[in-house]
Amino acid sequence: MDTRLLLVSHASTAAQRAGRFPADDPLDARGLAEAHAARTRLATADDAAAFVSPAICARDTAVALGLAASVDAGLADMNYGTWQGRRLADLAAEAPQDLAAWTRDPDAAPHGGESFSQLVKRVGEWLDALDGAKDRAPTHARDVIAVTHAPVLRAAIVYALGASPVVFPRIEIVPLSMIELRRSPRGWTWWLASH
Repeated sequence: MDTRLLLVSHASTAAQRAGRFPADDPLDARGLAEAHAARTRLATADDAAAFVSPAICARDTAVALGLAASVDAGLADMNYGTWQGRRLADLAAEAPQDLAAWTRDPDAAPHGGESFSQLVKRVGEWLDALDGAKDRAPTHARDVIAVTHAPVLRAAIVYALGASPVVFPRIEIVPLSMIELRRSPRGWTWWLASH
């Protein structure tokens, strides 16, 4: 049995537009309007399992998309450590070497948070656990939708392709992006989302 997973990045937040690392920010009116507008693009099976990151912005997005999603800690945003809530421009001025190392070395986490490599590993474990759960589902293909964060979508792509985490910063994911992954006997594959 195959698993079809649609991953959706949450709608934009005021923090994103201000160039700040997230600090569990809710969606503002603009983000909510974007999420409501995206609802028409979301086409999933009626019996699709829905999951959401614990973050407020992801939960707000799931509600705006009309999903009754279960919170799953495995979909949590990247841990930004002491950089949480800080402006990128301020960090570039205060700690340019640390910021440069973090963006260039997938194993670097100088801010006390999570490295890109650690995130890819965590997301890969979540994907593999999701695949294991399919054995308890009916024999038809299982549809799953998950509302989460851009770094989680990037990590899922890297994991599905078996790529090096060094490519992580080369994958652009904008708010409300949708990617599709499918699990078959040959493993996870990345599909162009047709939503």
